[in-house]
This record gives sequence, structure tokens and C-alpha cells, in this order.
Amino acid sequence: MTTTTALEAELHVKRAHELPYESARERVEVLVPELIRHNRLYHAEDRAEIDDRTYDLLYRELEILEQRFSDLIRPDSPTLRVGDRPIDELTPFPHRVPMLSLSNSLTEGEFLEFDARVRKLLGSPSPTYHVEPKLDGLACELIYVHGQLEGAGTRGDGETGEDVTHNIRTIRAIPSRLSTTTPPERISVRGEVLFPLEGFHRMNAERLSSGQKAFENPRNAAAGTLRQLDPRIAAARPLTFFAYGIGECDGFDLPQMHDEQLALLASWGLPVNPLNAAAADGEQALTAIRSLGARRNELPYEIDGAVVKVNDIQIQAKLGFVTRSPRWATAFKFPPMRVTTRLENVGFQVGRTGAVTPVAWLAPVRVGGVTVSRATLHNADELERLDLRIGDLVAVERSGDVIPKVILVVPEDGRELRPKVTYPERCPECSTPLTRDADAVATRCPNTVTCPAQIRAAIRHFGSRIAMDIDGLGEKLVDQLVDAGLIRRVSDLYALDLTAVANLERMGPRSAENLLAALETSKSRPLDRALVALGIPQVGETTAKDLARHFGTLDQILSAASTPSALSAVPGIGPIVADAIQKFFSSDANLTEIDCLRARGVQFAPIAPARATSGAVSGKTFVLTGTLPTMSRDQAKALIEAAGGKVSGSVSKKTDYVVAGAEAGSKLDKAQELGVTILDEAGLQTILTSG
Repeated sequence: MTTTTALEAELHVKRAHELPYESARERVEVLVPELIRHNRLYHAEDRAEIDDRTYDLLYRELEILEQRFSDLIRPDSPTLRVGDRPIDELTPFPHRVPMLSLSNSLTEGEFLEFDARVRKLLGSPSPTYHVEPKLDGLACELIYVHGQLEGAGTRGDGETGEDVTHNIRTIRAIPSRLSTTTPPERISVRGEVLFPLEGFHRMNAERLSSGQKAFENPRNAAAGTLRQLDPRIAAARPLTFFAYGIGECDGFDLPQMHDEQLALLASWGLPVNPLNAAAADGEQALTAIRSLGARRNELPYEIDGAVVKVNDIQIQAKLGFVTRSPRWATAFKFPPMRVTTRLENVGFQVGRTGAVTPVAWLAPVRVGGVTVSRATLHNADELERLDLRIGDLVAVERSGDVIPKVILVVPEDGRELRPKVTYPERCPECSTPLTRDADAVATRCPNTVTCPAQIRAAIRHFGSRIAMDIDGLGEKLVDQLVDAGLIRRVSDLYALDLTAVANLERMGPRSAENLLAALETSKSRPLDRALVALGIPQVGETTAKDLARHFGTLDQILSAASTPSALSAVPGIGPIVADAIQKFFSSDANLTEIDCLRARGVQFAPIAPARATSGAVSGKTFVLTGTLPTMSRDQAKALIEAAGGKVSGSVSKKTDYVVAGAEAGSKLDKAQELGVTILDEAGLQTILTSG
């Protein structure tokens, strides 16, 4: 096939505006297969034949022709990937063959035990294995009917996921039609949707520059993108996909080796990871695992381990399953990534509550595909433990956190001569003398009224999603408002002048109008959200909801705040929390600020106090973990609380139920250790109904 040059593509774009209908039809019949082919070469085979500009010109030509003659738009046209209209809600996506989770091997010894179990069950030498990188994304299933992409869903609980077909269609790496003249009648392809690191960092930079919050990590970004209702959002984000297996197949004889099945998928245009490796036995599989671990820091996407599968499909069937995982596969989990670099300095950041936190300034170093130049040092005790000195060689670890951690100092001759890092005596923002309670870990700036850092943090918290949810009030805008002297406390938000806001950098009249409209909307947030917004120490979402449900109005809370016994009567509020609430509401400055908020229209909208309830849920404590198939955690939490239950963030002996979805983590392990009753979503629905 002749490859189009950039010059030829430019000429075709110019002619596209004038082509008659029949010539346009013939040209579309050439363009669509050509663009599909180049997509496949780039995403699935990693051997592009044309540069990005040439591809963009071919794509633009097709857009022009389809805009002129809409009846020429083919169902498999690449232009349809820009995203259709938004949908109303995500619907359940049942899996005909369950998408099971994998057992974990955390050490090389545990992996060799897995290999020994396989050999013992088979009563024969070790089978051949297939070793694949464990991609840190979101597992999905694609359904092709007669070669055409018909549906796609997340894994969910393994039985039922969420239908995300509208977003999957926007991912260029996923073919709309399989590249074969003899496709199966129906086939389900399992794989991982993930965010390449380059695209992730570029998107986060754009979000921050526009005042939006950055995503914490690529996996969360991929999961959040796929669950968007508007496919245009997914189309604007550079997601990719790697196939790792087949769930079911009708009307086609598949090869009986796993690696041959993946090769077949690749020949049909589906991306298959190039790092996959064959292993003749367990020792070779372990060598392949080590090789992946050594390359982990260089990859353009995040992996958190390796998946090892018995290669022979018939042997897989013979080995079978245990509970909800196959006996023929295991996930080897890599330890958190750790690198060494030089400590260049230590800065001290002041948070919303006045806590002063040390932050290491590092010589830039790559950790897990991310360039790191900052790391948390937690507090004064940690600083003392590390005995840090400027210029030290330090080990930095990153394990899915936004800010990596300094783990230890590497011993070196002469380091005792370097200047030792010590805590400042005064606030680095306002020069107020710092304090530290005898029984507290944190060192604080007590100047809660005029400390600029605390003001900025308090305003960002006030406008956050869990509090007043003020759309458009991003971090950079808050900094501008404070630096310009337009706001000095949260109540000042509701006295902002349209012209003054419009004159700020990157704002303008329309953005200023939108911000003021969002502020007006926020005035009617319910009482519990407003309590969170106030930033009361020890009062998060759950405690705020407990207070609001118990007392109903802000005035009732203010009245009860002077009586510790009245606060302690609220379920879930102990002496420490009650004391923190009492201190907050006994502050004249805080009461004045509440009066000012009310005077400017903030309603602290009352809610109906909780009624006494009875049944299976009333008074019970639940913990939610993992991803539920048909409802978000917020939805599940609302249903539990409406039935008289309480949702906690951690598992303890007092926990009655743990509701576990897909990819449940350490909370599920803790529940099993303590013998806490574990429910899936169906079990939760049953209890709610019976209650």
C-alpha cells in the first residue's frame, strides 16, 4: 500500500471543499480504511508509517467531506470518536463470563509457592507460563458482534459492571471494527484502559492552569474519565488500551494457548502489550518478573506488578478456580518504587488548620514515570527521626501517593558536617511564634485570623466539592483573590464585586459572572455541607452529617455547643470531638464569621432531624471499600444513612458490615481478619430492603 505524504494530504484537504458528491464518496471509501489502518499501526503495532501532521491532515479531509455530505458518514468512521451527546446515567453491564480478580504474590517466595501448588495439582512438571505487566488502570470488557464494537463495560464486582460504551468508542487505540474478514459471531475482549504518563501530566498542567484540581494519579484519572456521562470529556483525554484476554467467543475456534489468543487479537487490530513474555517454568517466570520490575521506572505508563498465567487453556480449565480467583494465575505485586537523590533544601508549608509541615526539596529524579522534586517529611518527629541535613543522599518512595515520602538517609562519610534541618520558631507566612501541644504531633501557627496561608487554605476548603461546592473557585483564583486583597476571610466571597473579579488575570466578565452565580447557588447548601465548610477541627463529612441529622438547625447546634453532654449524646461523637466543637463555637471570631455569612445570605439550610428507626440497618456501622457495580460510594452512603445506619472510613471491632466492591483493598483484609460480615452490593440492597 502506498503511504500518503504530508504534501499529498495538504492538497487533498484543499480539494475536499470542492469535490462533487460522487468523488467525495469514493474518497471517503479510501480515507476511512486508511485512517483505521494507521490507528492500528500506531496503537496496536507500535510502527507508525506516517507522522502526526499527515494523520491530522487525512483526518481533517474526512471531516470536511462528512460535513459537506452527512450521508457519507460510515458507522466505523474515526470522526465518530470525538464523542456523541451526553447520556443520562451509567447503566449496569452484566458479564456473561465473570471477570474475576487474581490472588496476590507479594514476594518471590510466595510466587514460587504458587508455582509449587500448580505443579502439585497437575501432578506433573511445571507448565509453561505467560508473564504480563500488571497495568495500573481500569479493567474493561469490549463486546464485538460480527466484528463490530457493540458494547463495553467496567469490571465492577466481576458479575456486573457499568456500561461505558459511549466513552470506550472515543479511544483511538480500540478499533470500532476488527480487522478480519472472518470475525467471531460474538467475542468479549478483556483489557485495561489506562492513562499514558505524558498525556496525564499534560492534562494535569492544563487543569491547574485553568484553576481546576489536578488528578491524583493516572489510574484515578482513567477511572474517572470512563465514568463520565459526557463522552466529549473522554474524547479530549488521551486514554489508551491493552488487551490481556478473552472472556467468551461464539462462532470461532480459538487457539488453545493464551499467547496465541493474544497474537490473534493483535492481528485483528487490538493493542497487546509488547512487554508480554513466555516462560518455560516458574524460574523463568520469576526472571521475567524481575525484568519487568527493573524496567518499571522507564515505562510510559504505570504498572504495579506482573501477572503470571498458565499458558495452556486446557490446563487452565483443569486447574479451575478457588472462591473468586483462578488457580492458574497470580498477580505479583511490586514493592513501592524507591530511588535515591540529593536533598537540596527543606521548606515549611502552612495548612488550613495552621499545621506547619516540612517538605523536602529534592534534586529532580524519576520515580515510577513521574519526575519528583518534592517529598513530604510529615512533622517534627519525623524530621528528628531522619536527622536530615542539607545535601544528604535520601531514599524516596512513591506508592500511589500524590506527594512521595522520604524514607531514610543513605549513610555517607562527612555528613555530620552538613547543616542540620531544624523547625522554624516562627510561621514562615506571617512570622507568628509557632506552638506545639504537649500531646500533639503537629506544630501550628496559632494566627488563624490573618495568616495568609491559612486564609488561602480555608477558602479553598470552603469552596471544595465536599463543602460548598463553588464551581470555578480553583486554587489559582483563590490565590489571586487573596493577593489582591479582595478576600481576607470566607465571608468576603459573598461580597465580591463583579468588576473587580473580572479585572483579575485570566478572568473577564463572563468568568466573573459565572463565579458570582456559583456563589449565589452555594448559599442554599444543606446544613451538613456548610458545617464541613466552616473547617471545624475533628468534623468531617460523617460527623457533620451526624450533627445536622441530630439537631436539625445551626441554632440548635450553637445552643448545644456550650454543653459537652449535649454534643456527646450525638451518636459517633466522643469527648475529643465534642471538645473540639465546643472550642470552635466558643470563639468570638468564629461566631462573628458565622453571623457575617448569614448576613450575606448563607442559609445553613436546615434538615429534618433523624427519626428513630428500627430494622437491620438502624444503628449499624458500615465501611465501604472498592468499586460497586451500579452505584457510587456516595449513593451507597446516602442509602445506608437514610435507613438509620452510619458509614465509617475505617474498619474496627465496632464495624458491623463491610460492603466490598471490585478492587477492594486493605479494609477488606482487615474485615476478614476481625471476622466482620462482608457484603457485596446485592447483599447491601437485601439488608436495606429488609430493614
